Amino acid sequence: MGGGGFTMEPENPALDDYVLGLASAKVPKICLLPTASGDGEAQIRQFHATFGGRGCEPMHISLFRLGSRPIPLRETLLEQDIVYVGGGSMLGLLAVWRALGLDKILRECWESGVILAGLSAGAMCWFEWGVTSSLGSPAPSPGLGFLGGSLSVHMDGEPARLPVFRTAIADGSIPAGYAADDGVALVFRGDALDEVVSSRPNRQAVRIAADGTEEPLTPRLLARPDRFGDEADIAEFRAVRAMRH
Repeated sequence: MGGGGFTMEPENPALDDYVLGLASAKVPKICLLPTASGDGEAQIRQFHATFGGRGCEPMHISLFRLGSRPIPLRETLLEQDIVYVGGGSMLGLLAVWRALGLDKILRECWESGVILAGLSAGAMCWFEWGVTSSLGSPAPSPGLGFLGGSLSVHMDGEPARLPVFRTAIADGSIPAGYAADDGVALVFRGDALDEVVSSRPNRQAVRIAADGTEEPLTPRLLARPDRFGDEADIAEFRAVRAMRH
């Protein structure tokens, strides 16, 4: 996601409901990794406020608090249907993940069919390169490389990123790739782009080739349901979960 989702547009559940709908499980397990925000409490609270009222099993992992709240990372993440990565510092995110071996664990998750999602830093991290503002001014930064090419986010919300992205592609510093507005999501199946969707009208994404050629990618506008899943099913699920707790 170039931007959007529960942290940027909590009043519009379209993208978050779309993410849940990608899972084959009737009640998907979804785990937030808020590492890029330094495990910010506001991001964690908003995640649970958004997904706690839907037909899913939400949880989060605070990597900065593993000392006081230990958790088996590999086993826990491989049990998830969806791993959702929040926004923040791409440089900080990847440094912590690599120190704890999450780069390898998440690749194993991806290869086993776990859906990997995220916005901003949590979207660019899956590509070979992104354009981060972690140090102030936008600058190219390497990612995990699960997906080939590059991604620049917040195309409309932070327009200073796009010229840096274009220049870096033109001079060969980074490979060709994509740029996306806030509210736009690029959906990959395996490593191939399958669909472009948006939570808002009149949003855009673009594919930029190595020679600078730009191809507009018009997103499919998502509906804005009030909830994910059938109301009766969710009520039953909440009752069962409350009894378990």
